[in-house]
Amino acid sequence: MSAAPFGRNFLPGPAGVHPDILAAMQRPVISHRGAEMAELMARMERPLRHLFRTTRPVLVATSSATGLMEAAVRAGVRQRLLAVVGGHFGERFARVAEACGKEVVRVVVPPGRALDPAHLERFLDGPGVDAVSVVHAETSTGALAPLESLARVVRSRDDVLLLVDAVGSIGADPVEFDLWQLDFAFTGTQKALGLPAGLALAAASKRLMERARTAEAPGSYFDLHALERAARERRPASTPALAQLYALDAQLERIGASGGVEARWERHARLRGMMEAWCTGHSRFSLLAPPGSRSAAVSALRLPAGIASPAIVAALAARGWLAAPGLDTQSDALLRIGHMGDLEPSHLQAFLAALDALV
Repeated sequence: MSAAPFGRNFLPGPAGVHPDILAAMQRPVISHRGAEMAELMARMERPLRHLFRTTRPVLVATSSATGLMEAAVRAGVRQRLLAVVGGHFGERFARVAEACGKEVVRVVVPPGRALDPAHLERFLDGPGVDAVSVVHAETSTGALAPLESLARVVRSRDDVLLLVDAVGSIGADPVEFDLWQLDFAFTGTQKALGLPAGLALAAASKRLMERARTAEAPGSYFDLHALERAARERRPASTPALAQLYALDAQLERIGASGGVEARWERHARLRGMMEAWCTGHSRFSLLAPPGSRSAAVSALRLPAGIASPAIVAALAARGWLAAPGLDTQSDALLRIGHMGDLEPSHLQAFLAALDALV
């Protein structure tokens, strides 16, 4: 099955897109240098800042989130990055840094686990680093890092910046950019925001932007100063993916009308609770991430011996449901279930009933 109607997509990304958002993408093309574009960007300015919980400009790039991951490395890492690796996307951050010519010290935590802030403190007492990368919600394992506490540790060190992959968390789990004093946090539109892929969003602290001024190779397309200048001038930095901007505008309006990002966090927490309750009632199954360290957007379900996730994924697809196997070495042992975007508890209840019929 190549596609699923809304309410049947439980992939860990891309999330299903609500019909109202798909309809908004069909608006006519406008000039990306004209007054209508300026109005569009201005309309999104405040809700984007609310989404990131920041007074800083929110940068908008036509790219995948990996583009802004590279921008974070080029602007925020002078020489050596301490990369927290607990799964596929933590390793991606490390490899992007290496591809940009940076030295990388990996802090590897077991799959499903999150780094203890006290351990981060000890690692920062080791070889000197000028930045730390953290994946807030590791969608390959369903683990949620204690970002507020980790940020507090990093901020206690002079001239060390915190770079956050928040692709799996913004829109699902609380991310308080200003309150937690993060330096760079980025996301893509295709996960908890429930939008098509194609846009990346980020907030950058003043001290990161100051470091970016002296970056040896900031690049051009992902030059953070160019992106921030465009945000302040309420225009795209380059030719935008216009339909995706229409979708973002419509979704921000829907989020505001339904109680704001706080209500979205609460709904995602209910969905996580439903997954936890299902596992409690199915003793042969368990969640890879421990209680208190679980993403509200994605659950990695550990399967019992004799059941392989590709077979479950194929059986669900034959019945009109989408889910995903694990990534990397966990591919057959895990079923990854994305309960995010605009999915409601009733959707997850129906999905779990379909899963019950198979296991």
